[in-house]
Amino acid sequence: MKSANENILRIALPTLCLAAVFGFWTLYVRNAEISPFVLPPPGKIATAFYNLVFDPAAWRHARITVTETLGGFLSATVVGILAGTAMAKFPPLEWTFKPFIIILQLVPKIALAPLFVLWFGFGLESKIVISAVLSFFPIFANTLLAIKSVDAGDREVFASLRASPLQTFVMLEWPSALPVILTGMEIAIVLATIGAIVGEFIGGNAGLGHLALAKLQELQVDGLFAVILMLTLIGLAMYGAVTLLRRLLVPWHQASGNVL
Repeated sequence: MKSANENILRIALPTLCLAAVFGFWTLYVRNAEISPFVLPPPGKIATAFYNLVFDPAAWRHARITVTETLGGFLSATVVGILAGTAMAKFPPLEWTFKPFIIILQLVPKIALAPLFVLWFGFGLESKIVISAVLSFFPIFANTLLAIKSVDAGDREVFASLRASPLQTFVMLEWPSALPVILTGMEIAIVLATIGAIVGEFIGGNAGLGHLALAKLQELQVDGLFAVILMLTLIGLAMYGAVTLLRRLLVPWHQASGNVL
């Protein structure tokens, strides 16, 4: 009963908060006589979003953005897990390469985005690279930390049972690290989406980021909000997919049900 009430509150409270925001927004725009070119009312944005949903061109742009995001995210996942695992298992690798990874992480990625467009062109490749670079570090850092933080007592048990390094990794280190790695992936999918959109802003000729700029140049502010709403819903869907993956892969972990 308690769980059912909590689930109802989880849905009801954000819904009520969102309704209150939209209500205040509508009243403010109406009473303050705000120009729709500055801040359109929610009803006008809803109409623009409805038209956007039934526009085949918008879905072509959405497909391109999703492709760029998933391409960057999957690339960052593979490289981040492999790099984090290798450095956790072989400390000299960590001593050699981790300082350079941290330095690269400290460099503002937005400043590097024009270079990626220059090097990889205006197509999908540059957006995938930007997306991968932005989303790499959370996966790498969480993988490295998780494997190095496996309980020493558990390691001793496996050593007493004369488990091979491969057995220890497959049966102890990887299952123990997986919840933390998936947490890094949840952060990374958000950053991957941001990376794809930034790439489209800077050097895109397609995608929802490019469509948002086109709406702004045409002074279709309600359409711009509609594109932003579509981007938000797509981002939530991809974040939800990673959260579902966590619940499927680590159902025993206490945080698996508390992420979203």
